[in-house]
Amino acid sequence: MVASFVLSILNIAAIVTGEEFSNIHDTEIDRFLKKINKPALKSIKSPNGDIICVHMKNHPIYDHPLFKNHTIQLERWNNESSKALKKSIVTQMWTIYGECPNNSIPIRRTKKEDILRTGSLEKYLKKYPNNILRLNQANPIDNYTHEYAILRLNGNFHGAQAVINVWKPYLQTPREFSLTQTWLLAGPYGETNTIEFGWQAYPQRYGDDNPRLFIYWTADMYNQTGCYNLECPGFVPVNRAFALGEPVTPVSTMNGQQYHIPMAVWKDPRSGNWWLKVDNHIFVGYWPSTLFNHLRNGVTEIQWGGEIINLKENSQHTTTTMGSGHFAREGYGRASYFRNLQIFDENGIWKPINGGYPHMTNKNCYDIKTGYEKIIWGNYFYYGGPGRNQLCI
Repeated sequence: MVASFVLSILNIAAIVTGEEFSNIHDTEIDRFLKKINKPALKSIKSPNGDIICVHMKNHPIYDHPLFKNHTIQLERWNNESSKALKKSIVTQMWTIYGECPNNSIPIRRTKKEDILRTGSLEKYLKKYPNNILRLNQANPIDNYTHEYAILRLNGNFHGAQAVINVWKPYLQTPREFSLTQTWLLAGPYGETNTIEFGWQAYPQRYGDDNPRLFIYWTADMYNQTGCYNLECPGFVPVNRAFALGEPVTPVSTMNGQQYHIPMAVWKDPRSGNWWLKVDNHIFVGYWPSTLFNHLRNGVTEIQWGGEIINLKENSQHTTTTMGSGHFAREGYGRASYFRNLQIFDENGIWKPINGGYPHMTNKNCYDIKTGYEKIIWGNYFYYGGPGRNQLCI
């Protein structure tokens, strides 16, 4: 499991202090970087971070003990990737400076400073601080570090999709993040499996405050398994023209042009793998179903919406914004939105959602408002907020 991979990286044979600890700390980071920064067929310099093109024979999935002999499910997706991206509204700036050769995938190069910004390798590899939302309980606990404005839907599903509005949120501190995503969940509390995908602004991780497309997964509720993007083996990217962790451009403007990205994950009826698709025709890659114990059978809860970290500096609520930074009631052009919410049912059919209920940790800080429009938007909701204000302290 990924747990053994992470623990082997973090294992220190003896208790040490001072300079010895610093040396071991550096050694462990260097070992980790060597592990994930595979030999490059080609390196592409980009303003948003270097891209390395890694041959399929060195694919990160082979670092996972369960997938040493995995047969990568390429099918037609890899061959169509360049054409699809040229049609896409999703712009990946690194492609201006070059492209990855056939039979290779683009991966953002991880640098030592990326890890040092988080404080330690352990924190870099985890969703920090630990997500404490009681994902499968009707009444989540109070006193959040993570705060939410989400729509929750329970049932039995094999996928979810939505059109997701994109903004550049304000972050009070680089240690906080603001994200917009879809969660797919299964399993009881304490061992929850999740697949997560969307965009996030997280300066401590990426070095800037640009919104970036990302994925996350865990097979044990964020304890020992899972990671962002490709920081541990699990997700199988196959698209040679699309790199995870890259900025989303363009972004929406207040009372101006609105930009959004269709994103979907579904369980392939043939292979059982969970595929990620962006902008209707970019097949990014998949999570093997055997990566999970509960999700391999299907989804029991879907969540759509926003999440922020509130570190409560100076004992005040953060001013980190969610989405556009405006409340749901302000509507189109000001509030962030999800539209065309759909589920992939157990018979392999995409359907509009039926039901769902909003959840807000504090509606005075960040809120959500649902709606339905028959012709274009289907099931939708507005969400978000400014954080600290007269009613949110």
